[in-house]
Amino acid sequence: MLDIALPKGRLGEKVYALLKDAGYGCREFEEGGRKLIFTNPDAGVRYFWVKPSDVAVYVERGAADAGVVGKDIIAESSPDVYEMADLGFGRCDMCVAAKKDFKDPEGRPLRVATKFPNVAGAYYASISRDIDIIKLHGSIEIAPLLGLSDVIVDIVETGATLRENGLFVYEKILPISARFITNKASSKFKPDEIGRMLSGIRSRLS
Repeated sequence: MLDIALPKGRLGEKVYALLKDAGYGCREFEEGGRKLIFTNPDAGVRYFWVKPSDVAVYVERGAADAGVVGKDIIAESSPDVYEMADLGFGRCDMCVAAKKDFKDPEGRPLRVATKFPNVAGAYYASISRDIDIIKLHGSIEIAPLLGLSDVIVDIVETGATLRENGLFVYEKILPISARFITNKASSKFKPDEIGRMLSGIRSRLS
């Protein structure tokens, strides 16, 4: 039996459709309702819904053998898991964005507002730029408009929200998409089961 952590929402539904197509369907899952755990003994799989940001925690700590999580979460939290496949869902970019007239200020740290302090810190360390990170949890786009920050580091899909708020992409720093991850111990003790699931996934993605 493989325990699979699915992120709640549209991404999880897309992932389930892919796994179903690969032979891991679950009638109990498709019946809906308020249940959070769904099992199909015949297919040897058990699914459970979790908050997207928690998927990697369940997989890293062994409550799940595998799961699907955005590359942004992997880059930010660096979970001790194996990243096995890029599913290609939810493609977007982690970007630096700023007002159109932005100029990098000299003589002081760059003020960076973000929900992803580790990603931002790693990027600016790679270009040897001192920064002052301002961690926010929402409405990142207004930080430069109100003078709280010089730039933001955030996920950008279409850029529409940025443009509506007078911001523009200054630099793309990391491509984002959904990744299939596995627990390291599970990869050692359930290699055949995980291997079959991965083969099924990859055959549907090619």
